[in-house]
Parts: sequence; structure tokens; C-alpha cells
Amino acid sequence: MKRDDVILVRGGGDLATGTIHRLWSAGLKVLVLEAEHPAAIRRQVSVSEAVYEGGAVVEGMRAALVKTLDEAVVIWHRGDVPVMVDPKGELIPQVQPAALVDAILAKKNIGTTRDMAPLTIALGPGFTAGVDVDFVVETKRGHRLGRIIREGAAIPNTGVPGVIGGYGAERVIHAEKAGIFRNVCAIGDIVSAGETIAEIETPDGIRTPVTTRIAGILRGLLRDGYPVTPGFKVADVDPRREELENCFLISDKARCIAGSVLELIAANLWK
Repeated sequence: MKRDDVILVRGGGDLATGTIHRLWSAGLKVLVLEAEHPAAIRRQVSVSEAVYEGGAVVEGMRAALVKTLDEAVVIWHRGDVPVMVDPKGELIPQVQPAALVDAILAKKNIGTTRDMAPLTIALGPGFTAGVDVDFVVETKRGHRLGRIIREGAAIPNTGVPGVIGGYGAERVIHAEKAGIFRNVCAIGDIVSAGETIAEIETPDGIRTPVTTRIAGILRGLLRDGYPVTPGFKVADVDPRREELENCFLISDKARCIAGSVLELIAANLWK
């Protein structure tokens, strides 16, 4: 691996962006592949927003949506990060990345294989190190967060969010029915328990309120107009009211995971 080799990251959500930012900060050339309609909740710290807005800025790192690899080269020369819509990874053979990071966080492998790059890394459950990819990085909060797994898999998805400020499942909000998501509040708003932060609009025009379970800061909120299904994650409340700035900063969890990814890439880079 050489310094000007491409590091390809599949996914541009908040945890993926933590890794993208760390690699970019280390001076590495990163290309992000995203879905056609990303569903990030922590949109203020997700480069996936570039798919909708044409660009995104996260902690000084600029990302720009591009359609071709030639356009990506222009973005790299600017010192920024190109984002391309390619959910199936069809461009990977053409890119020939030196390393590939699956940061989709789908809790299952939806198409990454070990032969996609000389070094392959996956974040979270759904992958077996040494089989699907070379390495897996643990993403579950706790003592094992960020650990590099060289054999086996990450802790299976429990479906229970990590505890922040004494709250776990209570801080994450899911859609109760299918429909179109309509924002009432915005990321960064201070909310009370039971407050309506959004509505789900069904085809008959009826709007069902989406309410909070705890008070705090609205840290994450699904994009307005997104179609949802029952159980779809739509919002995240941080009970620590003094942590407003965190809505716009990469999380400690994302940075921990990112450090492990950079460690693996650096170890391969200096071989």
C-alpha cells in the first residue's frame, strides 16, 4: 500500500463518517460509496447528506457528491472527500482500492467480499474475520468497543442501544407505522418527554405524531419526506441537555472505531 492509494469506505452514516474523517485527517485518499437514499439519523455528522445536498461538511472535512471517478480525482486534488452513489459496489473493480472498509452498519453482510481489496475491514456484526473480510471491528458500546477481531465475529446485534446519560432504549425512537416522515422539530432542539417531534403521513392524509419518551436534546432526526416502515429508526434523543454541541460533533464511539480502522490500515501501509 502506498500513500496515494485509494481507501474505499462503503457507507456514509455517522459511524462511517468518524472513520472517514480519521483517514482523511491522516492524509489518506478516501472514496465513499453510498446508497441512493441514505437514511442517516445523525445527519449533521454524516457525509451521506452529500447525496441529497451535493456536499457536506463535518468538523472541517468537506465531502462532495460526484458521478464519475474523473470528478473524484478533482475532489481529491482539492483535499476533500468524494462521495458516489453505488450501493452495490459496482465501481470497486474499477477503483482497485488498496483497502476497503464496510461501514454500512446493516448488522449483516449485504455484499462485501474479501477479494474486493488487498485489505478488507468490516464494522460491527454480520461478518466473520478471515472469511468475509480480513478484520472486524467491534461496534458495541462497552469494554470491547473498537477491539480488532482477527478471527470470528463481533458481538451479535442485541437491538438495544448503548446507554447514554442513564438511558438506553428510551432515547431511540422508531416509526410505529408506514408512511412519509414529516419533521416538526430540528436536530439540536431541546425537547420534553412526550413532545411531538415529527409526524408520519399516510396516503389518506392522516398524520400520526411521533413523540419522545425522554427529555433532552434532539441529537438525530430522519430527513423530512423519507418513507418509513414500522420499526424504522427515526430519531435519537440525548438526555444530557448540556451537550448541545455534540449534535454537530463526531461521537466518542465513532472515533474509537475509527482509531482501530486507521491502526489496521497504517500497519498495512508501513509493511
